[in-house]
Amino acid sequence: MRPINELAVNTIRHTIINKAFTFFLILLSFNVFGQSNPTEEAQPIVAEGKLLYKSEMASWYGADLFLEKNKDTESIGGYFSYSDNEFSKCIFFSKADNPKVIGTISFDSTYNTETADLSLIEREFTKTENDLYEIRKIALTEINSDALFKTYKNTNLNLIPLINGKDKKVYVLTGPTNSGVVIFGNDYVLTFDNNNKLLIKRQLHKNIIPVYYGEKEEKDNPTFSAVHSHLSETGPFMTATDICTLMLYEKFAKWEQHLVMSEKYVNIWNCKSDQLTVIPREVFNKISMDPVKRNKKKKSDE
Repeated sequence: MRPINELAVNTIRHTIINKAFTFFLILLSFNVFGQSNPTEEAQPIVAEGKLLYKSEMASWYGADLFLEKNKDTESIGGYFSYSDNEFSKCIFFSKADNPKVIGTISFDSTYNTETADLSLIEREFTKTENDLYEIRKIALTEINSDALFKTYKNTNLNLIPLINGKDKKVYVLTGPTNSGVVIFGNDYVLTFDNNNKLLIKRQLHKNIIPVYYGEKEEKDNPTFSAVHSHLSETGPFMTATDICTLMLYEKFAKWEQHLVMSEKYVNIWNCKSDQLTVIPREVFNKISMDPVKRNKKKKSDE
C-alpha cells in the first residue's frame, strides 16, 4: 500500500541519526535556543501519547485475561481502558440499554498478566467510567456514519477514550490484524465538552502506511530507524498517536529511533528511553549532510 503524499517511510542510517542527536545535546548545553525550547514544548503531547499507550496495553492484555474467564461473549457489550493513578484498568461492560461493568482487570506498570487483579463482580460504572463510556459510544456512532473515518484491509479502528484533566477526547488509531507490521496514519481525534457533547472531530494524518519488520526484512534490509513527514495541518510535532504506536511496537520492530519531519522541526524519538527530542530542521539538515557535499557547499559559500 503506497502513501499518497504525507507519509514517506525510509530506512535511516543510525550513525547519522546518532550524530544528530548527540550534537543536539551539545547545543542544548549552550542554551542555543534561548527562550524557545521545542523539546519542552512537545512534552504535553508526549505525556498524552504515553497515556494512550497505557490504555492500549491494558486493553491488549485485559481482553485476553477476561475472555479466558468469561466464555459468554454474547453478553459482552464492549470494553475500554483508562489510567487510575499508577494502575491501568480494562473494564468490560454488558450488552444492555443501561450497561453495567461485568469485568475489571487492573495492571501495574509491568502489565504482567500473572500479577494482574481480575474481578468478575458485576457493578455500576463509576463517574469517570460512565463519561468514558458515553464519549466512546458517541465516537463509535460517528465512525459508523461519517465518511471522514476510513478503513483498510487487514486493519481495525481502535477507539481510546481519554479523560486527562479537563480534556475529554476519543482517539482513533488504525491497528494491524497481521503481525510483523506497524501502521502509522489514518488516525483521528474527537474532542468533547464537559457535558460529553462532541465539539470537534479531526483527522490527524491524511494517509496510511504499513511499515514491515521481522526476520526477512531485517536480513534483506536492516532497519535501525524509520521516518515519516507531517503536513502543516498535522502539526510540527509527533502526534500522541505516533508516540502510542511507537511504544506499542518499537520492541517488536527492534527500532532504535523514529523520526518525524515537519516543515520547521525534526522530531527524534528514542525507542530505548521513550524520550522525544526536537531540533530545528535546518540544524538536522546540516548535521546529516554527506561530508563530501558539505565540503563542496562550504567551498561554494567561500
